Amino acid sequence: MKRFLDWFNNLYPVWLVGLAVLAFYQPQTMLWFDKPWIFWSLAASMLGMGLTLSLDDFKAIGRMPGSVVIGFVAQYTIMPLSGWLVATLLKLEPGLAVGIILVASCPGGMASNMISYLARANVALSVVLTLCSTLLAFVFTPTWTSALAGKYVPVDAWGLCLSAFQLTVAPVVLGVFIRWKMPRIADQIGACGPTVAVLAFVFVTGGIVAASAGDIAGNFGILTLAAFLLHLFGFVVGYFVPKVFRYPESVARTISIEVGMQNGGMAASLARAHFAAMPLAAAAAVFSGVMQNIIGGLAAAWWKRRVPDEPQ
Repeated sequence: MKRFLDWFNNLYPVWLVGLAVLAFYQPQTMLWFDKPWIFWSLAASMLGMGLTLSLDDFKAIGRMPGSVVIGFVAQYTIMPLSGWLVATLLKLEPGLAVGIILVASCPGGMASNMISYLARANVALSVVLTLCSTLLAFVFTPTWTSALAGKYVPVDAWGLCLSAFQLTVAPVVLGVFIRWKMPRIADQIGACGPTVAVLAFVFVTGGIVAASAGDIAGNFGILTLAAFLLHLFGFVVGYFVPKVFRYPESVARTISIEVGMQNGGMAASLARAHFAAMPLAAAAAVFSGVMQNIIGGLAAAWWKRRVPDEPQ
């Protein structure tokens, strides 16, 4: 069973793109996956993440403080500002601009841990950075979204804060608590955590594509370009910032991946809840998820085959 789940999880981009294409051409197949399904599936994926974490993962923060600080700061500065820059340079219409900025202001995605592994980066650092950015998303995501997207549309910063807390902090903390008190149960359930996360975002993508098929068809080119530029900025700038501070190659790769890959599922859920009148906001999260996996997969293949490893 474990071998099958690993195989299934590794083909995550295939399922993502495949269901998105199906939902685009046959929307009725995924229209049932609406707001309540989106919220609870993502909360379940966050719970799965918490079940895989132990107190030792939190202690790891103290063993690599410098790289954690620079990675966290890069995550919550490079990407939000890149989102604003893309929206400004491309003169995006309000719905798409809000979606791109919201995606850019979200924490790192769990897929980044898998990409870090494939890229021979520092997986422990990747897990810690994803954890830190996720636990503090309820502060930074609404703050950046309000500051940068406020000129396009009124932003309910407190509502975003509460939603982000419910989606991220609460389920992760619950998962860690279960692992602490009932480790055997956590092991049994947590083994399916990555698969739950894959299914969650794949179905979230399908549901949003189905609901926004018409808007996506009319804005496909600009959606693709905006998502591509956003994540390209994140990967490239995220790689060179730690290099400036003379961190080793493995750390540079890890921070590049963590900065370049966002939690598109969380962005999609927040967009559907708080910007329902702007379907392109949620569509931006979908395109973000597809684009970051393409760029991340290509980057991982390049690093694994052509760039020599350095000590971590």
